[in-house]
Amino acid sequence: MTVESNSFKFLITLVTAVGGGMIFSLLNTPIPWLLGPMIAVLIGSNVWKGKYRWPGQIRNSGMIIVGYTIGLSMTGAALKEMGHQLPTMCLMTIILLLLCGSIAFAVSKLSDTDFKTALLGAIPGGLSQVLALAEETEGVNLTVVTVTQVVRLMIIVIGIPLLVFSPIFGQVHDAAAAAVSLTTTQATWADLFPNILIFAPICTICAVAGNRINFPTAFLLGPAIATAALQGAGLHGPALPSGLISAAQLMIGTYVGLLLKPGKLQRKVRTFSFAIGSGLVLMLFAWGVSELLTVLHPVSRSTALLSLAPGGMDQMGILAHEIDADLSMVSGYQLFRTFFIFFAVPPILRLLFKIKLKGSGTEQPQ
Repeated sequence: MTVESNSFKFLITLVTAVGGGMIFSLLNTPIPWLLGPMIAVLIGSNVWKGKYRWPGQIRNSGMIIVGYTIGLSMTGAALKEMGHQLPTMCLMTIILLLLCGSIAFAVSKLSDTDFKTALLGAIPGGLSQVLALAEETEGVNLTVVTVTQVVRLMIIVIGIPLLVFSPIFGQVHDAAAAAVSLTTTQATWADLFPNILIFAPICTICAVAGNRINFPTAFLLGPAIATAALQGAGLHGPALPSGLISAAQLMIGTYVGLLLKPGKLQRKVRTFSFAIGSGLVLMLFAWGVSELLTVLHPVSRSTALLSLAPGGMDQMGILAHEIDADLSMVSGYQLFRTFFIFFAVPPILRLLFKIKLKGSGTEQPQ
């Protein structure tokens, strides 16, 4: 295959991805530059087979950018809050993951989805992070995991604001104030320098080094840990412009779109039905557990709900800022769950699958 052919395929993929992102952005969908390119490339690559190409290095670059933004959230206030409420964080996260395991077990029994795929589809992590974990886990149907995670994310992103601004929680939506807040805190390209010249190479080195030693989701967690460490040492990490964050989402979404194989998705209606049902159950259960959190700690119901909502940390943080919730607590809980999932869940999954393999009597003899 010639270089010209690869370049042409890459250009087709890029144009398709940008077009998808623009359409989803105009439609005001959540995370348009992740979902738009993903769906557009998915459709295009299945209509025009063999004409799309997206190098893995570009996806890895997007993961490094996302990892950096996660590291920025690990402020002194968030870490302090995590330290004060560590036992409660552990309890709430374990309860939530146990529910996810129960949902996955039920889905695997009621459908033809294997337990490993159902479990990764039910884990309440960020979309980019869970897909990266699913991709690294052998024997997982990435298409089913992606469908389940995207449906859950849509339910959370739409349902949580409806709950927060409902009479149940008594919050009032002020669109004008939200717009002012977003415009006054929006980062610019000039704000990146000079500190980004330190953060960028160190984050890249940590990502590559972590990948070499088989660190879990190294291109995401490596930069996150490096950024947190640099900030802890007193170096200010500049916020990223929205255009750069959108570009990172496009890099990841396009790559995932090419990985999806709709032909391998059996019983599509059933798969979507279970995805919607499990997403609704998860959201309602998070609401119930948030009520328990208000009993254990003197926090508002809105803060508790946003802290435990199984959605993306960035979306919950924006919503918390708008309603004047305890942002450090929301970030702390969301961050703790993210790291718990990526450090504790992989070995737990390996143990569960090993036990399941022994129980089925299919373990290979030594």
